[in-house]
Amino acid sequence: MYRLEEETEADWWEVEALYDLCFAPGRTALSSYRLRDGVPTVAALCLTLRDADGTLAAAIRYWPVEAGGQDALLLGPVAVHPTRQGEGLGGLLINESLAEARRLGWERVMLVGDAPYYSRFGFRKLEGVEMPPPTNPDRVLGLALRAGAWDGVKGPVTKAT
Repeated sequence: MYRLEEETEADWWEVEALYDLCFAPGRTALSSYRLRDGVPTVAALCLTLRDADGTLAAAIRYWPVEAGGQDALLLGPVAVHPTRQGEGLGGLLINESLAEARRLGWERVMLVGDAPYYSRFGFRKLEGVEMPPPTNPDRVLGLALRAGAWDGVKGPVTKAT
C-alpha cells in the first residue's frame, strides 16, 4: 500500500537523494536543469509515493517553461527507487500528475526521454520545439492535454517568465 502526496518542503532533500540514486552523477549538468535553475516547481504536480512505513518509493516533479513562446510543463525527473522498480509506480505518478495538470488547466506537457516508454502515456516527438543543446531532438517529446495544444508551437524552450 502506497501513500500518494504532494511533495512538501520537508521532502526536498530526500527526493533529491532518490534522484541522485536513480540517475547518473552529474544529472544537474543536463540542459533541462538550466530551465529549472532558479524557477520554482509547479508544486501541485510534484508528487511522492511512500510505502506503509513512510519510506520514499518514487517521486515526480514538474516545472513551468515556455516552448515557442507558449506556456508548457516540463515533466521530470520521475524516479522510482531501484528496489521498487517494475511495480508500476512511475506510471502511477505520471498518470495521476497528468490528470491533475489537465484539471488545473495546463494545456501542454513536454519532457526529454525515451519515446518507447513515454508513448504509452500519449507522448510523441515534438517537431520544431528546440531544447537547449546538447539535447537530442529525437528525445524531445510532448503531450497535448487539450486537443491541438501543440499545433503550430515551434521554437526554443526557455525558462518560464
